[in-house]
Amino acid sequence: MTATMDITRERISATEAVIRPHIRRTPLIQADLSDFGLPAAPITFELEMLQHSGSFKARGAFANLLLRQIPDVGVVAASGGNHGAAVAYAARRVGVPATIFVPDITSPAKAERIRNYGAKLVVAAAAMPTRSPRAKRMSRRPEQRRSMPTTRPKR
Repeated sequence: MTATMDITRERISATEAVIRPHIRRTPLIQADLSDFGLPAAPITFELEMLQHSGSFKARGAFANLLLRQIPDVGVVAASGGNHGAAVAYAARRVGVPATIFVPDITSPAKAERIRNYGAKLVVAAAAMPTRSPRAKRMSRRPEQRRSMPTTRPKR
């Protein structure tokens, strides 16, 4: 794979081949839009809630972990829940440590899922911008980190 950000059919196929051993082939169901009060037309749903970690985000988590050089210290993610669970699950499967930052409003079930996947869970203030800088600092080598605040920023 190249470092370019261009999305092509070839890159999608190549990525799918890499992640295939790690993800589930989720089922499709057919429905009609009229079932939802809309004009009749066929529609197909893919039941991604049956994917590992409970969402389609496992696909991206595995792609990121398998297609990049991961430092020995592991990976860091800031998440409202589903992304964090996917990163924690994928990290466990490929054998790298994970630290997941979640807001203090994350559901206890999602926080527990992340912990159960073996990730270190860091609960921070609810606003995403307050978690992201902390996650970025955490992802740096120790000598590059500034001290992390332990209290919520004033608003």
